Amino acid sequence: MAVGAPGGADIDPDTFRRALGRVPTSVSVIAASTSEGPAGLVVGSLVSVSLVPPLVGIFVSDTSTSWPRIEAAGTFTANVLAHDQRELCARFARPGGAKFRGLTWCTSPLGNPLLPGVTGWIDCTLREVLRIGDHWLAVGHVECVGEGGGGPPLVHHKGLLRALAPHGEP
Repeated sequence: MAVGAPGGADIDPDTFRRALGRVPTSVSVIAASTSEGPAGLVVGSLVSVSLVPPLVGIFVSDTSTSWPRIEAAGTFTANVLAHDQRELCARFARPGGAKFRGLTWCTSPLGNPLLPGVTGWIDCTLREVLRIGDHWLAVGHVECVGEGGGGPPLVHHKGLLRALAPHGEP
């Protein structure tokens, strides 16, 4: 059953959210070292933008209280969460607060928090930030990448956090 008129003018936000919920997305903690200490937030939208030059994009809610600090830092690390890091996801999904309190992490080559147990990480300098709808699209120039030891990634699908089955992995 189709809902809405051509052009999207009458699309109900809840219906739209449910439709997009059927698209699995990665779950990453975006972290930066700032003048006020480390800052971090969760995104479900880490995307490849370009291979040459190497660019990634993240979409951040315009209501995020952590994003202004990360943006001001000018660099960030995308920590791609592993299947067993739901608790870490919940910690960084909360607004405000001391998300790094009691947490041990390493420092990325750009000096940002690199979280333990992630499946991989991407260190970026901030290249461009565009306002699109109710989100910011931040484009990062990839400076360094690495694999973690965390196993299969955590994904968001149909409103739930899920692990990808490791079938067929080399």
